[in-house]
Amino acid sequence: MPIFTGAGVAIVTPMTQDLQVNYTKLEEIINEQIDNGTDAIVIVGTTGEGSTLTMEEHRETIKKAVEFTRHRVPVVAGTGSNDTATAVQLTKEAEEDGADAALVVTPYYNKATQNGLIRHYGMIAEETKLPIIMYNVPGRTGCNILPQTVATLVSSHENIVGLKEATGNLAQASETMRLCDGNLEMYSGEDGLILPLLSIGAIGVISVTSNIIPADTHELVASFLRGDIETSRRLQMKALPLVDALFCEVNPIPVKHAMNLMGKDVGSLRPPLCEMAPENLKKLKEAMKGYGIL
Repeated sequence: MPIFTGAGVAIVTPMTQDLQVNYTKLEEIINEQIDNGTDAIVIVGTTGEGSTLTMEEHRETIKKAVEFTRHRVPVVAGTGSNDTATAVQLTKEAEEDGADAALVVTPYYNKATQNGLIRHYGMIAEETKLPIIMYNVPGRTGCNILPQTVATLVSSHENIVGLKEATGNLAQASETMRLCDGNLEMYSGEDGLILPLLSIGAIGVISVTSNIIPADTHELVASFLRGDIETSRRLQMKALPLVDALFCEVNPIPVKHAMNLMGKDVGSLRPPLCEMAPENLKKLKEAMKGYGIL
């Protein structure tokens, strides 16, 4: 059985004025997401600023997400690191604290070889019973999990079950699905490519855009899965200008600004992330107005 089908939100980590994690606000936005049809909460990933949380904050934020979600939808915890031992520790802690699955990004900066990736993911899988979703986003990590590597890992470790596909390369994604031959749970990691990836067998998305349009993102996937391709296509096309604006600066800078513009009060960003440039903030506001959410 899949970890989830549909739209999982790569949820932001709200901050107080002094840049501490705002758990009260986190509970509020988790409830809002679930009320609007979101199918999974993906916590402390890239969008959740996991890389600037301390180890203690990282663990506590996962614990709180599990507590606030109350088993209504799965909680997928970001537990990746460029150090394999740290990734193992984070994944084991997430399992102890009740997460339903782990999202494990490729080691960043190290530029691991394909054999290194097989060893990295294999060592994590051997230390946990949690289902593991590999996260392939070479534009941020400088590391690309090639299709044969994905197939090797899926076939050799029963708890390596998924891939968040964020290469932007449909040919590579298609080859990955072909080699895995029905044994891979693929999730789009590109909000502009949800429908194309569903068409090759993906079962959902781990979405930044869901932070601001959760109901529509859920429906984009749900309509496709029930055979209503036209509704799915319409929602994908409608979202494209908004998606473009949400990635006009590095994620999660624009999405946090968007949520604050909507009155959600999720706070600012920890350095080295910073405020948006005025011209990009203008573009974001225009896209939100065009979509009808501002």
